[in-house]
Amino acid sequence: MSSGEGDTRTTPVERLLRRKRDGEQDGIELSEHARQYQRTLEGYLQAGNPPRWMARLAEIEQGTRAARRMLEHEYRRLRAAYGDDREGFARRWRELAPTWSFDEVNERIRQHNDWFPIERRLAVDPRTGEYVKIHGRSYRRRELDADWVLEQFPPDP
Repeated sequence: MSSGEGDTRTTPVERLLRRKRDGEQDGIELSEHARQYQRTLEGYLQAGNPPRWMARLAEIEQGTRAARRMLEHEYRRLRAAYGDDREGFARRWRELAPTWSFDEVNERIRQHNDWFPIERRLAVDPRTGEYVKIHGRSYRRRELDADWVLEQFPPDP
């Protein structure tokens, strides 16, 4: 069994702790005590800090709103530049959609998708082997990409 980063047989927690233990990540090294300490929602709340999953969801929401504002500005600017040429605008908007980078917010989304069920201790459905849904919806968030851009700001009004 490989101990590499891409090993899908290890959990995100195990991969993070391995990187921290081996000193592969920048930042503060985890002490032996910190690696063995069990983190609980109650502990976070007692400490006065929100759980990491809450902070991460807020970061995702802020990043998504910032991306939407930037896209809306560009969409309006380009729409005005093309005036009545709807086909030219639609063609150019479709060309631009894949060029935008949402790396920062997408990294937070990937972290959320990896860590949220662990941090929230979501139950697993024994029939499917998947984490249970929250209010009937999956906890997983979709990454922002060209399709997302075109859904939020369609090239054809």
